[in-house]
Order: sequence, then structure tokens, then C-alpha cells
Amino acid sequence: MSSIDRGVAEPTGSEEFRHTIGLIWNLARRQLSSQYKRTMLGRVWSLLNPLASIAIYSLVFGLVMRGGVAPGTNSGITSFAVWIAIGVIAWGYLSGSIMSGMNSLTSNTALLTKVYFPRWVLLVSEMVANTINHLPEIAILVVLVLFVGGPGVLPFVPLLLGVVLLTGLFATGVGLVLSLGMVYFRDLSYLWGIFNQIWLYISGIVFPLTLLVTVQNDLYDEGWEFRGEPIPLAQIARLNPAQLYVEAYRSILYDFAAPSLGVWLGCLAWAVLALTAGILVFRKHSARIVEAL
Repeated sequence: MSSIDRGVAEPTGSEEFRHTIGLIWNLARRQLSSQYKRTMLGRVWSLLNPLASIAIYSLVFGLVMRGGVAPGTNSGITSFAVWIAIGVIAWGYLSGSIMSGMNSLTSNTALLTKVYFPRWVLLVSEMVANTINHLPEIAILVVLVLFVGGPGVLPFVPLLLGVVLLTGLFATGVGLVLSLGMVYFRDLSYLWGIFNQIWLYISGIVFPLTLLVTVQNDLYDEGWEFRGEPIPLAQIARLNPAQLYVEAYRSILYDFAAPSLGVWLGCLAWAVLALTAGILVFRKHSARIVEAL
């Protein structure tokens, strides 16, 4: 062994781990600092965008279409605007995390072709940045429901950490698969945009899924049936992972209650399934990312 070889120590596992965590944090900071660079309002836009969506959906579905929801189980809240606000904020985190994860590789082509590092770091750093952006939104929701429904929400606020974690893990798994798809098939971004709009409306974001019971009964009266029974639209909709995560948010912030065991297990199952599939697919196909870019 030469003196040069003896002088160069191989990095230990803990050193590599610290280096990777530091890289993720630095990339997340870069994303946060550049997101609203050279805009007059800066990070205020991260709050104005969801507020605008909440106002529009509340107007269209609350006033024009006369939408309404049942009072919160323990909170007694009857505000349709608050109900929609929780759904829009939760959906924004889930959808935005998937979208940014999907574009994480193609938007960093120059970095990928110059420096070697674990490719998944880019996607995880996007997730960290989105989660940091999401925390002030949650804080605003907590203040809002405190004002409208009282302090009964406070014992359940820590449960939001678990909901955010499971939502983020699910989005990470989906993002890992889609990011690879974007490398080889750029049209995926447009296809996903169309699917994302459909997904929004079948996830109970802007109207309660109880309306689907009315719809399936009306269809049954018109002759649409499944094995002699109404088509179970509401039951099918509850298999939607986005609906489960939004329901968990609303259980805490609208009902002032812990999500049911079924909701927790559903959120956990979707997170584990998506993340496992994402890791397996990414490991198998990530070796040729730079060549494809």
C-alpha cells in the first residue's frame, strides 16, 4: 500500500450519512430561497395561492352550488369555508409534493451531469422544502379553527405530525416513480396535469363524499346498478389514498378528533406501498438517468 493510499481514509457509514443529510438540507434551502426569488411579495405567495383557491371553491361550491357539510363531530364547526380550507391545504401539500418530485430530476440536469451523488437526494430535498412550506399553512389552519371552534383542537394537533409524515412518504414514493417516467417520457407532465385535475374532484376536496350516496341512488333509480344494488361510488371513492389523507386532516382540524383506526391503517398502507414501489423502481432504473437526460 502506498503512502497516498494509507493517507486517504475511506468514509465511514456515519460520515456518509451526515454528508447525505447535509446535501439534502442544502438542496432544500436552495429550493426555498429560489422559489419566489425576484418577486415583490416573496414567500407571501406560498400563502396567497391556497387562500385564493379556498376563496374560489368556497364561492363556487358554497354559494353558487349551495354546498354544505355536516357540523364537526366535537367542534360544532359549520363553516363550509373552513372545511374546504382544510381540504385545499392538505391537497396542495400532497399534489405539490408529487409534482415537484416528478420534476426533480429533469429540472436539475446540469447538476446531475456534473457531480455524482445519490439521485434520490434531489427528490427528498424537494419533499423537505415542501414540508417546510406546509408548516406555516398548518399553523394558520390551527389558528383559524381555534378562533371558530375553540381550544378543543389543541390535544389533537400533535397527531398532525403523523398525518404529514405519512402524506409525505406517500408523495415521495409516487414521486420516485414519476421522476423516472419524466426522464424517459416528457409528455408525462401533461398527462399527469390532466389526471391531477380529475383526482382533485374525486378526492372529496371541494364537496363531501356523502353527495356520492345521493348520486348512486339517483343512478340506481335510472337503471344503473351493480348486481342488483346501487353502484357503490362512495365506497370506491374511499379507496382513494388522497381522500384518506384529507380525511385524516379533517378529523383533527374540523372534527377535533383523532382519525379512526381504519383511516390510520389506510394512510399507513398507502404510504408503505407507494414508498416500497418507488424505491424498488428507482433502484432498478436510476443507473442510466444521466445518459437519458
